[in-house]
Amino acid sequence: MISQQWKKREIPELPGVYIFRDYQKRPLYIGRATSLKDRTKSYFSNDLIETRGPRIVDMVTKAKSITWEVSDSVLEAIILESALIKKYQPHYNVDERDDKSSNYVIITDEPWPRVFLTRARDFDAKKNRGELEYKVKAIFGPFIHGGLIKEALKILRKMFPFKDVKSFDARHNSFYEALGRSPKGTDDNSRRRYQRTISNLILFFEGKKKLLQTKLQKEMNMYAKNMEFEEAQKVKRLLYALDHVNDMALIKQDQKPENVNGVRDFRMEAYDIAHLSGTNVVGGLTVSVNGELMPAEYRKFNVSRQENNDVAGLVEILSRRLNHTEWTYPDLIVVDGGVGQLKAAESVLKARRISIPIVAVTKDERHKADELIGNDDLAHKYRDSVIKLNAEAHRFVIGFHKQKRGARFLI
Repeated sequence: MISQQWKKREIPELPGVYIFRDYQKRPLYIGRATSLKDRTKSYFSNDLIETRGPRIVDMVTKAKSITWEVSDSVLEAIILESALIKKYQPHYNVDERDDKSSNYVIITDEPWPRVFLTRARDFDAKKNRGELEYKVKAIFGPFIHGGLIKEALKILRKMFPFKDVKSFDARHNSFYEALGRSPKGTDDNSRRRYQRTISNLILFFEGKKKLLQTKLQKEMNMYAKNMEFEEAQKVKRLLYALDHVNDMALIKQDQKPENVNGVRDFRMEAYDIAHLSGTNVVGGLTVSVNGELMPAEYRKFNVSRQENNDVAGLVEILSRRLNHTEWTYPDLIVVDGGVGQLKAAESVLKARRISIPIVAVTKDERHKADELIGNDDLAHKYRDSVIKLNAEAHRFVIGFHKQKRGARFLI
């Protein structure tokens, strides 16, 4: 029934938020889209259970209607989606949320407020224990997709230069001041101007863009009337930026989990350890999406435990990687080794209550891929891609190890 309803409705090819509703018009699921038409169309494809899973199939089956709200940009859609999920707590959003990867945007209540991301579970735990090191002026979220809100903050910082969590470090703050991403000046006038910037940023996060634009228009006219033309020009540039938000980074991020045709990108991460008899121990992470290597997303790790223990090294680098909740989580983790490495990786995920399938690549006496153990279904389905990415991880980490070892010899 809802499929027929979708075909009859003229859903726009614009960014925004869509809501699946039950027979009482209560929200079942809230999502955002770069193109509302393309994204909502994907829920009625024949391979929905493969691309989105049984929970979403169940949601679509129970849904009786779909509504939407257009936004001027992907950036605003991300903020609106979070606000609506927080307000309505839809069943199919709340139950699928992984609180270990959710983030809040915090704005501190200080003379020079700071703006930064923090993991929701850490903030909530510290708040409940009364251990927060700062007072909170405003909090927004939770934002489930850390990578998206991180990119969003980069865009917002260009429009509303703010101090971040490390701004107490003078060198760090000076660097961002030079980029125009942090406020300049230390006197009272500078502080008052910065407080206005923070107030404007809060209005944007509250979804009050029209009110913000009206406020800024009045400010610009006031500056012009007082012949403060430099300040008037700054406000004019901000008004222009609000009308022409650069969403390209967010559009790329928004299409990672699911492209406009509804086909989910399959992301794999492979891990390997390299050392020479327990010295110069390093780790490497390589990434592929739909079988295509993504070198820009590779990562190197200096392992703290300098010993001949590949399992301990794997536990360390996998744990450190998972601390970066702003990085997109993979659909499959590939580790180099046997049962020991497989069990160790599974333990790391279990301790964090993260559910990601794992495949381990065992090697023969010539160090060639021999057997894949772990998730049998994915190992069979993606065998060639798993072996390719494992070999790439080995090449990558060996290169890093040789680099480290060569540098040590030069000392």
